[in-house]
Amino acid sequence: MALFVCMGTHIYAASLSEVLEARGFVAVNRMDTTIKVRLMYAAPDNFTEVTLYDDIRDAYLHPDAAKALLKAQEELHKLFPSYNLLVKDAARPMSVQRRMFSAVQGTPKTNYVANPSKGGGLHNYGLAVDITIVDENGNELAMGTPVDHLGSEANIDKEERMVRNGVISETEHQNRLLLRRVMTAAGFKPLRTEWWHFNFVSKRQAQAAYKLLDF
Repeated sequence: MALFVCMGTHIYAASLSEVLEARGFVAVNRMDTTIKVRLMYAAPDNFTEVTLYDDIRDAYLHPDAAKALLKAQEELHKLFPSYNLLVKDAARPMSVQRRMFSAVQGTPKTNYVANPSKGGGLHNYGLAVDITIVDENGNELAMGTPVDHLGSEANIDKEERMVRNGVISETEHQNRLLLRRVMTAAGFKPLRTEWWHFNFVSKRQAQAAYKLLDF
C-alpha cells in the first residue's frame, strides 16, 4: 500500500513502513529479534478474505507499547526460555481500517471490526496488538481457536466452563492463561472477546495523549 508524501515541491510514493517510521513508530521485532511476526492481513487467508498490507512485514507500535511488549517477551522467557511471542497485527492506519470495515460491511462480521466512522480502535493508535505464542520450532501454541476466530469460543470470560464442556482443552486454557500472564505483567490489558487482543491503554487515554494514525 503506497502512500503519497509531499517533500517540499516533490511528491513521492512512500511505503507504509516509511510513513510509520517518519511518525516515530518502531518495528518491535527489530528492537528484539526474538519476537516473531506473521502479519495475518498481509495475505488473504484472514477473516476479511482480503490482503490489507502488501508492503509491510514488520510489526510497528508506538514506542510506549513497543517497550511494554519487550517486557512481555522477557517475562515469557523467564518462564519458558524456548518460547517466543508472535505478533499477528499491530499498528493499523485508518486507511487500512476503512478497507477492513468495507470488506465486511453488510455481513455478520461487521460486529467484529471497529467502525472507522466512530474513531476506530487502539490498533489505529499503534497501542494494541494481536498476539500469540510459538514454541521452539515456531509452531503456535494451541489456544482453542485460531487468531481472529469469530465466535464465543475466543472469549476469555467463560474459559473454565468451555473446558468443562469440551469446547477448549485444559492445555489450551493454560496456554491462554500464560499469554495473559506475560502480557498483563508488562502492562497490557486483555479484551474479553478475543484471547489474542491486548490494549496498552484505554480508548479514552489514547484519544487524550496519543495521535490517531489517520492516513
